[in-house]
Amino acid sequence: MANDMMNWHNDLFDRFNDLTKMDDLVNGLERSFSGNFGSSAVLKTDIKETDEQYEMHVDVPGIKKDDIALKYRDGNLSIAVKRDSISDDSDKDGNIIASERRTGRFGRQYALPDVDASKIEAHYEDGVLKLTLPKKAAADTHHIEIQ
Repeated sequence: MANDMMNWHNDLFDRFNDLTKMDDLVNGLERSFSGNFGSSAVLKTDIKETDEQYEMHVDVPGIKKDDIALKYRDGNLSIAVKRDSISDDSDKDGNIIASERRTGRFGRQYALPDVDASKIEAHYEDGVLKLTLPKKAAADTHHIEIQ
């Protein structure tokens, strides 16, 4: 019984270590393809679609409202964000255990067709950008009945 418990314990930690190595590999590849900002690190987004509009919530913590730019063109919404500085939390000797916050520019595009760009609304509060993107009115379609 004790051996079974020890084997289970060792097997669990072996699997955990394998997962940790895989996460390190994936995160390293992500950083190399996307520069300083991995796509999983910025602009986490929820999008809801109804018949009338798209509703988006985009996480942009620590970013000033004036440092967020939106552009809708050809069925794509682009969000660009910049962070020019962060506070240095190191001590007088420059010691710091971890520093994951970055400065620079980053962005993301979303394919959202048939949006009425003149009616887009954006609000920023508590690190969340909330967007309402009304859809264009559907063109009148004429149904023709075959006799």
